[in-house]
Amino acid sequence: MTYDTEELKTVRPKKKKKKKHVFLWIFLVILLAAAGAGGGAYLYYSNALKPVKAESEEVIVEIPESSTVRSVTSLLADQGVIRDGQMAYYFARINDFNNIYPGKYALDKSWNVEEVLTYLGSPANAINEDVRVTIIEGDWAKHIAVKLAEVTGISADEYMALWKNRDWIESIRPSYPFLTDEIYQSDIYLEGYLAPDTYQLKKDSTAEEVTLRILDQTNAVYQEFAADMAESELSIHEIYTLASIIQYEAGGSEPDQRLISGVFMNRLHYGWNLQSSVTVCYAIDYDKDSDNWQSCEINVDVDSPYNTYMYPGLTPGPIENPGRAQIYAALHPEYTDPLYFFFMADVYGDGTIYYAATEDEHYANVAKYLGG
Repeated sequence: MTYDTEELKTVRPKKKKKKKHVFLWIFLVILLAAAGAGGGAYLYYSNALKPVKAESEEVIVEIPESSTVRSVTSLLADQGVIRDGQMAYYFARINDFNNIYPGKYALDKSWNVEEVLTYLGSPANAINEDVRVTIIEGDWAKHIAVKLAEVTGISADEYMALWKNRDWIESIRPSYPFLTDEIYQSDIYLEGYLAPDTYQLKKDSTAEEVTLRILDQTNAVYQEFAADMAESELSIHEIYTLASIIQYEAGGSEPDQRLISGVFMNRLHYGWNLQSSVTVCYAIDYDKDSDNWQSCEINVDVDSPYNTYMYPGLTPGPIENPGRAQIYAALHPEYTDPLYFFFMADVYGDGTIYYAATEDEHYANVAKYLGG
């Protein structure tokens, strides 16, 4: 909100407010008298406040930031919404139309000056050009790019190119402490760092502006866990990577997320490969929208650093974009007695995840629930 102060010299007590109006009326009368004597002058003023047209004609007018009443009435006259900007200005001052709000407004040439100024006096009347997009936990970067493209008009390829642009990412890294050197191990540098949330964006935003808006939210979440991350045996990048694998394996079940985190940490501690089929899904660019999850299970020999059957340790980087719960699980794994090293999901039933401490117990679960 801005206020026009061109005529105001000091803040006057409320009881003197009428004197300002008297002064403006006197000034207006003198001005009109100079323009033409008697009733003709007043008629000119009255006509200046009338609608430009009898029939409706909509005009989109953009009120810039820091506009004043005088600049707005001049703008309205220039765009043919009102007849006379100067007369409209005096009307506005006499009648206390002093609040100006920036934004785009749909005005009508069939409105008189009072109707126009009243409409502009409410920011709720501004045209809402914001768009909304929701990133969910588990979205891949390429899926997020498509979602953003649908609402911003910027192609998914442009977003993906930006998220692989090392020079640009280097330029913003000082503002985002979670973007460490290790992100360049990933195929897509910002995979895992596009925080799930619902975003309200300007439709005319650039890919850079949209990405920075998302990274601001990622930073807000990161700051919640920064102290825990500093004490973790894993690096920041490894935490986001583990969180993404947990998300893919456990979905939205927070108890399972912590138990699966414990399984993976046990395997890492004892030098076992993670053997997580979801990392194979990422390696083969599996279509997450299909139900053919077996595609990941039967491709465990694909040669990719993202294949945790073939390569030890964590993947080079995140395989999804995790949320708060998954980051928490990565930082706070649940350890059991005896320690779990295996788990499997009853994909043919209710999706329950069953855990095992030994390979024999695990295969017994597989035989019981998957028939294999």
